[in-house]
Amino acid sequence: MYKELSAETLSKIANTYGTPVYVYDTDKISHQFEQLNKEFAKTNTRFFYASKALTNINILQHILNIGCNVDCSSINEAKLAIHTGFEPTNILYTSNGIDFSEIEEAAALGVHINIDSLSNLEKFGKKFGHSYPVGIRLRPNIMAGGNLKISTGHQSSKFGIPIEQLNEILQLVKKYNLYIRGLHIHTGSEIKDVAVFMKVADIFVDLIPHFPEVSFLDLGGGFKVAYKEKDPTTDIAELAHEINIFLTGLEKTHLRQFECWFEPGKYLVSEAGYLVTKVNVLKDFNNIAFAGVDSGLNHLIRPMMYDAYHRIENISNTSGNKKNYTITGNICETDTFGSDRLLHEVREGDFLAIYNAGAYGFEMSSNYNARFKPAEVMVKEGIPQLIRKRDVFADLLRNQTPLI
Repeated sequence: MYKELSAETLSKIANTYGTPVYVYDTDKISHQFEQLNKEFAKTNTRFFYASKALTNINILQHILNIGCNVDCSSINEAKLAIHTGFEPTNILYTSNGIDFSEIEEAAALGVHINIDSLSNLEKFGKKFGHSYPVGIRLRPNIMAGGNLKISTGHQSSKFGIPIEQLNEILQLVKKYNLYIRGLHIHTGSEIKDVAVFMKVADIFVDLIPHFPEVSFLDLGGGFKVAYKEKDPTTDIAELAHEINIFLTGLEKTHLRQFECWFEPGKYLVSEAGYLVTKVNVLKDFNNIAFAGVDSGLNHLIRPMMYDAYHRIENISNTSGNKKNYTITGNICETDTFGSDRLLHEVREGDFLAIYNAGAYGFEMSSNYNARFKPAEVMVKEGIPQLIRKRDVFADLLRNQTPLI
């Protein structure tokens, strides 16, 4: 049974490497991947880690070592995967709004490619014809996800080719003799309802007859993880059961096998990550107790951008009397990590741990207010190891060019 990192362990890391510091537990990543493999053992399924969640090469190396494939949203993510040691056949590249030259780079790498627009699909046809198998990302007009900003399948979304443009797709396939190897639909993030995935499966049932060479069906990612106690999550066992029925039915109908692909990102790394901060100041007015920490939206923007909830604990004082606090950052913007949170008594100098910070935490960080990005530490087999140094002042100047 997996146990999250203890307050003692996180405090030791904070004392050793300073704060703020991101901490990642590889045991949790392995545990999550094992759960997927266990539940989907009877299905013809492949998993591609959505590396946009966290691209540190040491995390990518661990993903490679446990036998997971990788999904990339940009050519540089694909290059990082190659750099880390992934074989091109185990790399999926799906981007949007990009210049065709980036797709040409991806093809030169030999990775799996999904194309997101009619424009680039036509350019791909002119360049490669039938010689390079390719996938198509479709927009299904399904509203799903925990927040509109992370919902990608609705009718106003920029992602994918609208399903209503199927005829235009088929015209391009015929015109350039395109080898359509896969169909891809990703509806959003934090999807707790298995029925959403099965709506996508139903769409694939209708599409397959139009694409006789299709061999994989990509349902994207978006598995819901728990951010607080009793939070609903995606029932992975139920999803696996339904996918098994879906694939079995397809094989009976078409007399050939299909692979089902998923792109879990947050599911693999979110709960593995912690952001440990230090309390700089306490303020108490208007019946609100503020705890100001040495981090902000420049390090973890999810609470401010998505209204995301992250559990927060005082790991320096685990038995003190409890009181409600509002935890805020040190950026010159409103950067509230959590309001009215019941914590053990908070004192200046205490360490606060922000949980579920492994996905879209450091990855979306910045140097706003000319503040440094934090260090990253990976805990592997119980041993903490530095995997990214904290910024220093020279990092703020590195790419700036003084005028002469």
